[in-house]
Formats: sequence, C-alpha cells, structure tokens
Amino acid sequence: MKLVILVCLAVVALAAPKPEDLPPIVQVLRDEREHGEGGNFRYLIETDNGIFMEAAGAPGVAGQSNIQGSYRLISPEGILEEVRFIADELGVRAESPLLPTPPPAPAHAVEQMRLAEEQRALEFTAQ
Repeated sequence: MKLVILVCLAVVALAAPKPEDLPPIVQVLRDEREHGEGGNFRYLIETDNGIFMEAAGAPGVAGQSNIQGSYRLISPEGILEEVRFIADELGVRAESPLLPTPPPAPAHAVEQMRLAEEQRALEFTAQ
C-alpha cells in the first residue's frame, strides 16, 4: 500500500507544470470604473504587458447601450496594435488595420453603383 501511495505521489510530482511552462503573471496597472446615473458608464484598464482598454457608454434611444471605445495590445511581433469601435442603434463599427477588408469591387460593379447614384440624384432633384 505504501508503494502505491509513493508511486501516485511521484506521478503527481512529474505531471505538475514547471514554472517556466506557466504563462507570465500580468499585473493590472490601472483599473478605473465609473457608473453614473441612468446607465452611463466609463472604464479604463491597463496592464503591464501593454494591453489598454477604455470605453464609455450611455443608454440609447432604442433601449440599447451606446458604447464607444478602443483597445490596444502588443502583437506577437512586438507591434502596438489598436482597434477603435462604436456600438449603437446602427450596429457595431470597428476601425483598425488589423481587421480584414474586402477585395476591391470589379469595374462593372463600380460603374453600376455610379449610375445608381446618378439616378437617385435625378429623382431627388425632380421632387
């Protein structure tokens, strides 16, 4: 029985993660939060590994929360990357060079869009 317990303890000791295998501990440098009247809020969080997040929000006209903010982080290549966003009754819109972009529209589609805009302008001026 003692041998079984010793073998189990040895297996547990061998399976335990080594300190160099553990992810680094991230320290929070700033954590600011404000909760205002009527659902307004603001937060800002910054860590020692380069992550920075901030956002502010307020109730929207359709019952949603309107939020505007950004976050930054350091990529695996060591480049500081940023994403800015707005979320409101029109949906979510984000801006960043990190986000994928669609390929350019073919020439015939661009021409069709130009013609459609001309027709809309003519209809608007005729009214």
